[in-house]
Amino acid sequence: MNRTIPQIGAVIVTITVFLFAVCMIVDFPFGSYFVCMFLPLGYIMMTVGFQYESCEERRVPANIGVVFAAIYAVLILLVYFAQTTSVRLDNLNEQAIRILSFQRGGLLFNYDLLGYGIMALSTFFIGLSIDPKSKADKWLKHLMIVHGVFFIGCFIMPMTGAFTNMASGEAGNGGTIALLGWCAYFLPIGVLAYKHFQKVQ
Repeated sequence: MNRTIPQIGAVIVTITVFLFAVCMIVDFPFGSYFVCMFLPLGYIMMTVGFQYESCEERRVPANIGVVFAAIYAVLILLVYFAQTTSVRLDNLNEQAIRILSFQRGGLLFNYDLLGYGIMALSTFFIGLSIDPKSKADKWLKHLMIVHGVFFIGCFIMPMTGAFTNMASGEAGNGGTIALLGWCAYFLPIGVLAYKHFQKVQ
């Protein structure tokens, strides 16, 4: 179970990232919000697997990575559950829509970016905890560490209003292209993590 559950988590991560990209391409916002609620669940399962196998001298970064994964999950679940329930079903006034609607680039959109910034910190620390035993593991480690750079943009850029313009459509397809680029980057992490846990069983 200690290896099977993280492997299942890696599968969930891979599938949800792929489905998110598909929903972005076909312009199906509800679908993208829905699948993104499963991504943090799979990601936590995966990160705890890396924490479990980390050696004593790498336990601190592994533990930090899991804590950040939990914070990321709380933020993202709140954001997307709100989009699929209150924002979609309630008759909200204009002010509430500006605050709550992801597509309007409001408060919850900024919380979403913060959540993925925290996820980037999580991957950075989990990457530090990995002791690679193969070439694939080395790729996984480096991809996760470099993914930590996304924290800077996700944390700073909302303060400039740049991402808000993307969400509100003022930047054309820039937001969609950026998200698809992230999917292309993160998808191999899910695949390599699956292969990693498959080998160690």
